[in-house]
Amino acid sequence: MDRPVDPIGEADLQAYVEDQLPVARRIEVEAYLCHHPDEAMRVMSDLRIRDELRLALAAEPSTARIETLVAARRLEGGLARSSLFRRVRQIAAVGVLITFGWLAHAEFGPLMVGEVVASAIPPAYVGEAVRAHRTALVRASMRSQPGASDYDPAEIRAATAIVLPQLPKDWQVKDVQIFPSSYGPSVELAARTETLGEVSLFAVRPGAFDVIPATVTHDQDVTAAYWQIGDVAYALVAKADARDIDEAAIRLARSLY
Repeated sequence: MDRPVDPIGEADLQAYVEDQLPVARRIEVEAYLCHHPDEAMRVMSDLRIRDELRLALAAEPSTARIETLVAARRLEGGLARSSLFRRVRQIAAVGVLITFGWLAHAEFGPLMVGEVVASAIPPAYVGEAVRAHRTALVRASMRSQPGASDYDPAEIRAATAIVLPQLPKDWQVKDVQIFPSSYGPSVELAARTETLGEVSLFAVRPGAFDVIPATVTHDQDVTAAYWQIGDVAYALVAKADARDIDEAAIRLARSLY
């Protein structure tokens, strides 16, 4: 007989972020987060803030005052026990990063970082989404390759465990295909839109649980916005303005909740 699982509370989530839980309780928290995407998104945000703060402290310049660094470390440890843990730590992280930024500015002068250098490397599935988009365009140009515009989201979910977002009413679906990928079956949906033109929505299960907000990246002549909710990752690809694609991706992500 399985033992009952204690309810997951705010203290458990904070302890999870601070690596203060035993392995068995961490597993219970992770199982809870799998079924509560809003909480999972909040926890992932806290994990990133924690890691950014620790990274800033680990990479501190030698010109920083010892008193300031000691105070920052004490602040990081103390915030984990505070009821205002999340809000204050965000402020602390920004403050530490700004402080180090000014120290670097004074030491080396202003840093000019290009857009490509500053951008994070997108996940590997984004590259597969771009290739699937180009393949869909080739298929659309061939008379011998008719598109399958009729599709059943429930059937796709049953066959692939991939949940497709609700599409805007003005999107005209032209083709839906199941593509092979490095992670298993993926879904490629091609549509024609008024704002973005020819667009592809790619969905795949990358094999790891994560919550990633919509993030824009570029690949030659196309722009992609990717995000992940739990076990499924998505990428919206089109030859369109980055802001328009970002806004469309955010709307699609919201329709999944």
